Amino acid sequence: MAWRNLGRNRVRTALAMLGVVIGVMAIASLGMAGVALEHQATSNLGDLTNEVSVSPGEDIETDGVTDDQVETIRDVAPATTVIPQKTNGTELTARNGESAYVQVTGVTNAAPLYDIAAGDEPTRLETGALISESTAQTLDLEMGDPVEYEGQIYRIRGFIAAESGFGPSGGGELVLPVSALREQEYYDSVTVVTEDGDTATATANTIEEHFNDEDDEILSVTSFASVQENISSFTDTLELALLGIGSISLFVASVAILNVMLMSTIERRGEIGVLRAVGVRRGEVLRMILTEAAFLGGVGGVFGAVGSLAVGLVLFHVITGDAALALAWSSSRYLLYGVVFALVASVLSGIYPAWKAANESPVEALRG
Repeated sequence: MAWRNLGRNRVRTALAMLGVVIGVMAIASLGMAGVALEHQATSNLGDLTNEVSVSPGEDIETDGVTDDQVETIRDVAPATTVIPQKTNGTELTARNGESAYVQVTGVTNAAPLYDIAAGDEPTRLETGALISESTAQTLDLEMGDPVEYEGQIYRIRGFIAAESGFGPSGGGELVLPVSALREQEYYDSVTVVTEDGDTATATANTIEEHFNDEDDEILSVTSFASVQENISSFTDTLELALLGIGSISLFVASVAILNVMLMSTIERRGEIGVLRAVGVRRGEVLRMILTEAAFLGGVGGVFGAVGSLAVGLVLFHVITGDAALALAWSSSRYLLYGVVFALVASVLSGIYPAWKAANESPVEALRG
């Protein structure tokens, strides 16, 4: 009976259902947009969340981090990978006359710091060189080609993938064995690679406490895990704000459902009076009207979820480059939230019309 009653005025029912669809799409799509933005921010940080960066502090007496300090870091941060680095800059010139400025980084263990697009990913870099893929394309360099630094020739062993490493923004990077920068006595920075973000935070605190005090900063210690926590906190707040904005649409849809239910009960006042006169109880009338409201919310919610999924696939494809992430629970849960919210809001909107229809006197209803 509830389904038949909704079909009596299809245009009005469709418009009310459309309001629910729009409300669900607003809630779910905005929620999924927040997740996509958080995923993109996390992706941009890459693996930095489990790394601690150590550099010379304001009160250090040398021009960089010493070998003794590196060994002390290894002692106070066991079960981690400690990678000291020396840096410089140079200009590479290709046989075709093209040139490019690159940052030169000297390391021994390059594998934890760089994603290699092609070639070797050396855990012990003693010979050869790694170069940014973009720089190799600019200079028309191939695997095995020579590059020169400070009069020494190094053969290219691998290409560093885009958005990997610590080179200058928009520039390239040349990674050489640390012995190539032997003229530099001290290290410019030290990267400590830990198991996860929590371990990185604890390691950063340990190094900070060992080398620094309230008055002196011997080493500057930075953990990117705290940055990730701040980003997560911001995106969580953003998601709540977006959900709040989207829920306004669903509240408007709830008002439309309330109007549809009231109009429906007024138009069927005589019919409901007949039903009550032949023995239909108040509870049954109440359930019938609430079922109509639930149908509006449920069907509208399902269509809204389908539309939101399509929007989410597009959002994730545009923002993250991977549409399949929209199917993960962290984002797809908003589809469920939207449907449940629509169902609850619709039923709540139908309570007053249902109560009014169920409690009206059969005699008064038959009189019109």
